[in-house]
This record gives sequence, C-alpha cells and structure tokens, in this order.
Amino acid sequence: MVEVIQQIINGVAIGGVYVLIALGLTTVFGILGIAHFAHGSVSMFGGYLTFFFVTGWGFSLLLAILVSLLVGMVLGVLIELLAYRPVRDANHINAFIVALGLTMMVEGLNLEFFGHEQVVIPTNLSRVFNIGGVTIPELRLYVIIAAALLVLAMTLFVEKTKTGQAIRAVAENRDAAILMGVNVNTIPLVVFAISTALGVCAGVMVGSLFAIAPGIGEGLVVKGFAVLILGGLGSIPGAVVGGLVLGITEALAAGFISSAYKDVIAFVVMISVLLFRPQGLMGKA
Repeated sequence: MVEVIQQIINGVAIGGVYVLIALGLTTVFGILGIAHFAHGSVSMFGGYLTFFFVTGWGFSLLLAILVSLLVGMVLGVLIELLAYRPVRDANHINAFIVALGLTMMVEGLNLEFFGHEQVVIPTNLSRVFNIGGVTIPELRLYVIIAAALLVLAMTLFVEKTKTGQAIRAVAENRDAAILMGVNVNTIPLVVFAISTALGVCAGVMVGSLFAIAPGIGEGLVVKGFAVLILGGLGSIPGAVVGGLVLGITEALAAGFISSAYKDVIAFVVMISVLLFRPQGLMGKA
C-alpha cells in the first residue's frame, strides 16, 4: 500500500504538468479551433529561458520564472498576430500547416539559442519529507501546490472576470459575442498570452523535476492532446481530471510493470475510456 501511495504522489506531480499543458491547449482550441502543436516546444523554450536566467545571469529562480513568463506572454501574442491571425478565416488545413511549421521553427530556435545538451533547472529544494514511510521530495510538493494554484487562478479568471466571460462568450458563439460588443480581435491575444504563460510554467516544472532536451516538447504536446481527449475537449475540469488520470496511470505502470511501457499503458487507458465515453470523462455528449 505504501508503494501504491508513493507512485500516486509521483503521478500527481507529473499529472500537474500535463494539466497545465492541457489547459493551454484547450484554451486555444476552444476559442480558435486551432490544434496548437507548437505549444510543447514553446513550453520548453520557457524552461530553457529560465535555466539561462538562473545559470547565465544569476537570477533567483523566482525572478527567472517571472521574467520567462513575461517573455513567454509576449511570444504568445506574436504567435497569434503573425502566425495564426492571417489564416483565421481560411480553411482549417492552413492553420494545421502553420501549427506544424511553428513547431519546427520554435524547436529550431531552441537548438540555435540553447544548444542540444540536456539541462536541469537548479533549485535549492532538496529536502525530503517522510510521512508513514511515504517519501515526498520538497520539489515535487511545490510542483503539486503550484499546479493547483495555477488551475485555481485560471478557473477564477475564466469564471469571475469580465475578460474571462468574454473568452467564454467567444468560445460559445463568436457572432453573438460580436453583437454583444466583445472585441474578438483582442480576445485571441489574451488567450495566447495565458496559454503560453501556462506552458512556460509547465516547462519550468519539467526542467526542475526531470530535464529539458531537444524533442521533449513534441512528446509533451502529444500528452497534452491525450489529456484533452481523455478529459473532454474544451473542458477545464476535464483537463484537470484527464491530466491526473494520465499522470497517475503512468506512475503506477512505471512503478509496478516497467517504465518502458508506461506510455503504452497510459494510452490504452485513454482509448478504453473513449470506447465507452467518446466525449471524454467530463465532456458533453
């Protein structure tokens, strides 16, 4: 039982990363209907940037994260303005091609500016808590808390603020939102800024918990879309539930079967859910 609890805690930590990736993806998909494949590479850019600020410029970890968030939000706005806005009213295949091109472009920029070496974001969170035989590294605990706070902040923003209500209005009916006076040209900018900020946070978590290396972004965005499908497209609660289910499933599979099969088993669980509930766990029929 102790080992099961241990693996569940590990799964919640990585599940928190998946949740943040999925929240960024579902926000963009819900508003613009775009599968933003570059989101994983953008997340890794945020992780690399944080590493650079900490090791290269001597920033504290918190300051490095804050600056990376600001840079990431500006990058998100530029991506919407320069890449997706010109194809907004075109055929969906155009946006699909742009998304794939962006993925290769951002990945190339990461290689050009940060190199091909694997890096780990240094932290001073090295303590380990032992509760009833279950060990909880301080870093994983902070990751879980940070992910929970970000999900709460995102939920409150979408539900309680005027901007959040405008985002929901555009997602539900763009034409009606225009008639109600919503500026549908500004909303996508806000959405991409928020999405990229969440992605940067996920990249920092990956870089702190594991490592950042070329190619990780693509795998991360695949997991993000798997979470969206599992939880239900466009559903914030679904993204949370789906991310935790995927993270815990992976951790249990790695702990009790083999880490080589954790991805396979996780996707088998996802497919099994969709066979019985095609709209996902929290999606509408």
